[in-house]
Amino acid sequence: MFLYQQTPRNVLKLIVSSTTWSENSYEDGYSEAKFEVNRKGTNYILITIKNLTPKEEAMYFCAASDH
Repeated sequence: MFLYQQTPRNVLKLIVSSTTWSENSYEDGYSEAKFEVNRKGTNYILITIKNLTPKEEAMYFCAASDH
């Protein structure tokens, strides 16, 4: 699973990737303190964005792969 943030200026940034065989991998500038990812098995992931501010206004997208 991949979580992306697209800012109002259309910049698309990867926030975190998560796999069934390893821990969540956060990109520079992002952390679990803000973007919490809980894998609930192989087919279900809960993503919580904590304490949003106007600075974080964006579209958020998830992508998945079944490799």
